[in-house]
Amino acid sequence: MAIVLPFKAVRPKKEFAKDIAAPPYDVVNSEEARELARGNDKSYLHISRPEIDLDPKTDEHADQVYDQGKINFEKFKTNGWLFQEQKPCYYIYKQIMGNHQQIGLVSSASAEDYDQDIIKKHEHTRPDKEDDRTRHIGTINANTEPVFFTYPAAPAIDSMISEWIKKVPEYDFTSDDGVKHTLWVCDDDQVIEALKTEFSKLKYMYVADGHHRSAAAWRIWKERKAKNPAHKGDEEYNFFLTVIFPDNQMNIMAYNRVVKDLNGNSQEEYLKKIAEKFTVTENAPDAPGGNLKFSMYLDGKWYLLAAKDGSYDQKDPVKRLDASILQDNLLHPVLGIDNPRTDQRINFVGGIRGTKELVKLVDSGKYAVAFSLHPVNIKQLISVADSGQVMPPKSTWFEPKLRSGLFVHQYD
Repeated sequence: MAIVLPFKAVRPKKEFAKDIAAPPYDVVNSEEARELARGNDKSYLHISRPEIDLDPKTDEHADQVYDQGKINFEKFKTNGWLFQEQKPCYYIYKQIMGNHQQIGLVSSASAEDYDQDIIKKHEHTRPDKEDDRTRHIGTINANTEPVFFTYPAAPAIDSMISEWIKKVPEYDFTSDDGVKHTLWVCDDDQVIEALKTEFSKLKYMYVADGHHRSAAAWRIWKERKAKNPAHKGDEEYNFFLTVIFPDNQMNIMAYNRVVKDLNGNSQEEYLKKIAEKFTVTENAPDAPGGNLKFSMYLDGKWYLLAAKDGSYDQKDPVKRLDASILQDNLLHPVLGIDNPRTDQRINFVGGIRGTKELVKLVDSGKYAVAFSLHPVNIKQLISVADSGQVMPPKSTWFEPKLRSGLFVHQYD
């Protein structure tokens, strides 16, 4: 039984929503954030990337960075740019990117559900990134950015949400990247109870994007629960900020790979070695067009690699993923990429950049070879999560990204 609750969001006044809304903290680095926020005191990057208000030489994990985030958050409220809702509400968030549309419910999920694996994960987290988000959330005392969840589509939920969005929205704007963002406040008690009931019927929910944010919220729950002798289970630290989308609206793009060298192989030796596990075809398209195939860019030419029968475990939900097949049969044995999480010879390129970016990187001489993968589908993600396993690093790239700053879950 999944717990999905309304909450009193801290959110922008209507007239400031577009100025405040910003990309997520983890899709821009400090330099990019500094540039994006230049000339805009209301940019949420001042809260999610507070180092932009300090000396550029400041270590982005220094205590003063997290303290600056707290200062900026309070400033946004004091200036009247952000305010807190008077009563717990749900919020309905629609995004349109090109021909794709997705509509999710903004709510607070249960840290105990995360602990009990009712909220399922498909990625490992890195301790340093968990530490960063734990310090950020703990210092500001709020979930400053949402976690992206998905759930098996439910007609009753779809129907209620479809009916509510016939009303006039609270926010409606298009961000600089061309994505349209629309938000409705669902404040009707009957509808709130009905949505809460329908979500409670879900057996599981799934983290799509935001594993470090959810792990950090779970850590804070454990810490504060242990320190509170009067813990009851309804304190705000028991819950964290989510946007939950039905699985049939997910848009997963490819996550491609580039490698700096051929691991000491000549091009001829390299092509001979990969032919042991793949059928190699020259003059191929720049996208594989399906699973178990890969487009490879090498020395100005595209090749198609098709995994040979018997080269992977068809029954294992992780081993049969394209990213696993490429890692197990080529990147590791031929190119010597033992751990793609830490090896400095490999890099990952989100599908939003297209295959032109792969060509550019290889033609520049910075990389020797590039691989264009077919996107993972949501059924594969759920299959891995249900099996209790995790996907290989950098397997999924979700678009559009959730805009930060439109809703915050405060712990008190």
